[in-house]
Amino acid sequence: MPKPTFFNLREEKRSRLIDAAREEFSRVSLYEASISNILKMAGIPRGSFYQYFEDKEDAFFYLVGEHARERFEHFTSLLREHNGDLFEASRELFRMVLQHSRISDQNRFMRNVLLNMNYKIEKTFTQHLTKETLDQRYAEVYHLIDRSLLNIQTREDLYHLLQINTAITFHNLVKSISDELTVKEALNKYDREIHMIRKGVSM
Repeated sequence: MPKPTFFNLREEKRSRLIDAAREEFSRVSLYEASISNILKMAGIPRGSFYQYFEDKEDAFFYLVGEHARERFEHFTSLLREHNGDLFEASRELFRMVLQHSRISDQNRFMRNVLLNMNYKIEKTFTQHLTKETLDQRYAEVYHLIDRSLLNIQTREDLYHLLQINTAITFHNLVKSISDELTVKEALNKYDREIHMIRKGVSM
């Protein structure tokens, strides 16, 4: 999490620093990224970086967290759009993230994040659907989902379904990008796996 001094920066300077960090993390992985490059692009003295962030990991996970927050808000909008259909909303989010990862420079960051996915990155992305943030976010999702479309009995059942759904979505995003699948190929694979969850596999 950035230090308080980061949020006290003038908006223009804060945006320059964030844009420079995103550019560097779009160019290379977190572990290859250079604080010097970030500061050079932002036009900020080297020593001042540590006034705003603990280290480059701090800056990276702030960006990932902000992206995750935006995607969560988008997901809730899609739930409303699709009348509470969890799987249709998830499919549309999957399609849009996949498409956006393939176009324009601004999405190179997400592509690079997904290609270098590890447990900590995935946890940051999915933190809005974990037990720790249940009180803040889960109630919102719970009330948006049309539970009459699902064969679940309790809130706990829905929580576990969301975990499974999120895992499938993330796995397919990473696999689709690393294997360079077309959007159509990726959707066919995703649909097949989600169909198994929707319909069940027992006789």
